[in-house]
Amino acid sequence: MMHNKTVPQVQGDFLLGNLRQMAANPLQAFYDWYRDYGDLVSFRLATRQFYLFSHPKLIEQALIRQSDIFVKIYNPEKPTGIALILGQGLVTSQGDLWQRQRQLMQPVFQRSNVTTLLPLMVTAGSNMLNRWRQLGEGAHLNLSNEMTRLTLEVITQTMFSTSVLDKIEHISPSLDTLLRYAIKSIVNPLTLPLYVPTPANQKFKLALGTIDDVIYGIIDQRRAAPLGQNDLLDMLLKARDDSSGEKMTDKQIRDEVITIFSAGHETTANLLSWTLYLLARHPDVLARVRQELDGLLQGRIPNAEDLQQLAYTRAVLSESMRLRPPAGFLLRKVNKDTEVDGYLLKAGRSAIFSIYNLHHHADFWQQPEQFDPDRFLLPQKKYSFIPFGTGERICIGSHFALMESQLLLSLIVQHCDLQLLDPNEVEIEMAVTLRPKGGIPVRINWR
Repeated sequence: MMHNKTVPQVQGDFLLGNLRQMAANPLQAFYDWYRDYGDLVSFRLATRQFYLFSHPKLIEQALIRQSDIFVKIYNPEKPTGIALILGQGLVTSQGDLWQRQRQLMQPVFQRSNVTTLLPLMVTAGSNMLNRWRQLGEGAHLNLSNEMTRLTLEVITQTMFSTSVLDKIEHISPSLDTLLRYAIKSIVNPLTLPLYVPTPANQKFKLALGTIDDVIYGIIDQRRAAPLGQNDLLDMLLKARDDSSGEKMTDKQIRDEVITIFSAGHETTANLLSWTLYLLARHPDVLARVRQELDGLLQGRIPNAEDLQQLAYTRAVLSESMRLRPPAGFLLRKVNKDTEVDGYLLKAGRSAIFSIYNLHHHADFWQQPEQFDPDRFLLPQKKYSFIPFGTGERICIGSHFALMESQLLLSLIVQHCDLQLLDPNEVEIEMAVTLRPKGGIPVRINWR
């Protein structure tokens, strides 16, 4: 077939290419380039060339039909992005290792097993509400910090049967440092290697050491005192290689635990923060959510069957993930020359699939900037909505995250009125995930 289409190239500086726009605001740069150049564009960061995908058809052709060509980027000699934090965990690993680990962990995240974890999620949510009550009527909170604390408790209790809330003052700033450094290593190829003792590199190493101490502490505590729990940590510690019979190394266990620990709470914290923020800005939508919750639950805590019936509440979460997807993009490497929709793509280049652009594409979403949960009461075009990714690498924890989010949102909305302290719109900040910049200050009142 003739390659008769050339990928548009974003205009940039002679030496640095598009580095300035990218370093200033990567999310805005991606959106501007999609708007100005189209659904598939090429851009350059110093010496590195990237492709930017923003259309469902292109994403299907690349990530579904050519998943063997658009592969995860992991170079143990020179890791970048979240691989700097996660090592060869489930999000970053490839090939046989990924297949084996995915197969091992899949049962933990099946819907039937996630349902059995609901009581632990309820306990975490109830404890948070009780702590809020003790602060008194009209107390001020930073919603982002509170949701991070809540989802961290949920993931550690459900997956590792422990709590790390006593270390939250160290964990939160360390994770923040790590994620900011990870995105910088992607958007700025001129970042100096970690062995160079720059202040940023030293800060990253210190933060990683803090998180590693927490992760290895969880592992060592379990080894010293097995609980007989059939949780994820127990499965990882007992797992043996089918051919050699060898157990996983401490490093492998660490990589998987830190992957679930980090990815399992950061994205859900952002989803809950953005959803509560959007509800506070749209009282008509909040009223409909409350009407559904009050009508079905009559003030009680929802169970698994109830969650299935809360269609509008689910639609609100979906619309929140469309407007503010917890993960803004997917990153792959083109491992050989290929063609997508008549465009020739070259081996060795990186491909960025913008979930944010996809979720704001005017061809698939009427008034894409408007918060309208009703659109999710109707079927959506395939691949136009991929908050958890797509294809064989779709997020293993999607059922877990949705059930957790729906349950915790229901608990909070049933009991609390959250009033925004700042009338201005909260900015989006991309630090791998899409976070509320500066957090979300609120005043809490009780229903």
